[in-house]
Amino acid sequence: MKKIYFSLAAALMLGISACDTARQSQEAESQTPIVSSTTTGPTPAGAVMSKNGLRVYAFDDSQQYPESALRLNTPPAGGLVEAGPVEFNYSLSNYQLTRMTPHSNAEHMANSQQGQHIHNIVDNEPYTAHYETTFTKDLTEGDHVILSFLSRSYHESLKHKGAYDLRVVTAGKPAERSTFDVKAPHMFYSRPKGEYVGKDTEKIMLDFYLVNTELSTTGNKVRATVNGTEFMLDRWLPYIIEGLPMGEVTIKLELVDNNGTVVPGPYNSVERKITLKEA
Repeated sequence: MKKIYFSLAAALMLGISACDTARQSQEAESQTPIVSSTTTGPTPAGAVMSKNGLRVYAFDDSQQYPESALRLNTPPAGGLVEAGPVEFNYSLSNYQLTRMTPHSNAEHMANSQQGQHIHNIVDNEPYTAHYETTFTKDLTEGDHVILSFLSRSYHESLKHKGAYDLRVVTAGKPAERSTFDVKAPHMFYSRPKGEYVGKDTEKIMLDFYLVNTELSTTGNKVRATVNGTEFMLDRWLPYIIEGLPMGEVTIKLELVDNNGTVVPGPYNSVERKITLKEA
């Protein structure tokens, strides 16, 4: 009888020990910190192109605003204004200027601390950024091509149809008139621009704006030449350039057909310089 009692007691103790071990194991697992995945920057969308120490790739993981819309009220399309300071006034819907774009991409690229804004481009000159829907800008005498589009805080353009406005405005009484065709295929340069310092030099965003055309592997493309190295871009997306040297960098963008010939248009070939500096 005693043997049976001790056997039952031993089994009971083993059961308690096993349960206690399992409980401790579960507690240990529940207390193990959960390591969340971290974002290291824009995620490549498609192949990464590598040449001469440079890496170029598209990305499409930014916050989307498909319902956002922008329209320039004044100056009117085809309108006449006095040369000099001209008031620009926009209608804006479903988009908040000065808001920081809520995506980690902002942590890995040059980012405006003033938030989301409007890019205003006159005659394909470097854009001016505006954080209000009304501002004043000087126009010299002549016909001017004005492109406006919505931009995320890190300067990536919104590319759907309602997010931009393209028009020609005449300032003063020019002797010669523009022949710009708003219905023809056009490419406008947006980024990169200006000076990049420290961490901002690691990932340089390349962005351009297309009107009346699309890109494809068998159709039009954008030929980007970075410090003499060519990359063919067949998707209308923003691109990241990595591996750029410190100092002056030359970037040339060309809208070309499938044979590599520049598509006719006043702004379909443009060259800009930027500067990269150590912190």
